[in-house]
Amino acid sequence: MQYIDNILNSHGRIGLAFGSGSTRGWSHIGVIRALEEAGITVDYIAGTSIGALVGAVYASGKIDSLEDAVYQFSRKHVFSFRDLILPKSGLIDGVRITNFIQQYVLDEPIEKLPVPLAIIATDLNTGDEVVLREGSIVEAIRASISLPGIFKPVRKDDYLLVDGGLVNPVPVRTVRDMGADFVIAVDLNCDIVQKGRHELLSTVDNSENLHKGEQEERTTGGNKTNYLLNGKLREINMAAAGKIRQLIARDPQPNIIEVMMTSIKIMESQITTVNLKTDPPDVLIQPRLGHINLMEFQRAEESILEGYRVARSQLAAWQKKNSK
Repeated sequence: MQYIDNILNSHGRIGLAFGSGSTRGWSHIGVIRALEEAGITVDYIAGTSIGALVGAVYASGKIDSLEDAVYQFSRKHVFSFRDLILPKSGLIDGVRITNFIQQYVLDEPIEKLPVPLAIIATDLNTGDEVVLREGSIVEAIRASISLPGIFKPVRKDDYLLVDGGLVNPVPVRTVRDMGADFVIAVDLNCDIVQKGRHELLSTVDNSENLHKGEQEERTTGGNKTNYLLNGKLREINMAAAGKIRQLIARDPQPNIIEVMMTSIKIMESQITTVNLKTDPPDVLIQPRLGHINLMEFQRAEESILEGYRVARSQLAAWQKKNSK
């Protein structure tokens, strides 16, 4: 694909809206590679949830390091981020994922980044969208990725912040408000509704007779939460842990994590559909990633390649339409 930056120059400043999508968010890296290949310089970035993480790393100039890291992800590596706590406001404390984020963003406030960045979160107290453009990058990302019930919310000033995808899954309007004249948006949940039922059914646990080692190997299937909870029960040495684990293993239902996350993503998909009709971007990139489960972060290569493929296709289509 030939450079199309000269064509875009006539459209003014370029904004990039990175959407939410959990593990599918690595496809944002593939989109970035397609933009770079096309010679497109991004002037503004807005991101929600995993889009906030990748957008912040891109704005920090460290996208190469992040890409190298996620290609190395394994199931065991992904497990290391899950610092489970006894449930209060979330299952995962978030300290380990915070430490991971710190490796790939600049040690600067958001307003000091080389590329202007906005991170979207939701105030749990009011339900309002909160656009973070100042202060700690790590804190803002940590807030934006906080899926309710999974991660502990982040307290900031008078806010109690959770996942920005609850209110603005693909922040097109935000990046326009920042000053972008031309918006390229990435929607990661376009096929989640069709895939949602299949994804939930795939998590049914029939592992009653599996050995511990076999359970660990299947952590991307339906028993991954059961395995984590069983481990937590062992750690705190509850007297009834054995009987509780047996009850969990016998329950032929989708686990609570998958039910919660898939439900949220279906909701986000519906919100995105409405928002994109109301305020459509100039270029819409929609990788088809519904077959990837919401916690399969180790499938980075597949996600990145799909993001790259669809971005190239959409940019080429836009070029053909506008170069005449």
